[in-house]
Amino acid sequence: MRIVTLGLALPAAALLLAGCGTGGIAGRTRPDEFAVARNAPLVIPPDYSLVPPRAGQPTAESSDARTQALEALFGGPAPRSQSESRLLDAAGSDRVAAGARSVAGDPATTVVDKGATTQTIVAAPPGPGRDATVTTPQ
Repeated sequence: MRIVTLGLALPAAALLLAGCGTGGIAGRTRPDEFAVARNAPLVIPPDYSLVPPRAGQPTAESSDARTQALEALFGGPAPRSQSESRLLDAAGSDRVAAGARSVAGDPATTVVDKGATTQTIVAAPPGPGRDATVTTPQ
């Protein structure tokens, strides 16, 4: 029994140690982690157009921080094309409640339960279906 265990352990150890050789994974080319170049320090150029505010004077920017952040992120309102403006006018965009998206999930919002029929239609698989084909009389 001892000879069988030793006979299996020696080849297993040799196989494990063969992975530590110079070939295979150890011989691959990889970047040198010590060859990293340092970046030059950042230099802020002087801006001579800025002047410190005077006491008692209103600030140059009268908008709040939220408006400034939205301007910085999205660049302000984009001009609409003529076709988009006509489409919005036809849809009645001027009669929409300003906070409609904010109150959509509100528990006080009145919703109509469409029942099981709507759920069946929404859960239906895509495609024409067995009963969905219609023929017109000729």
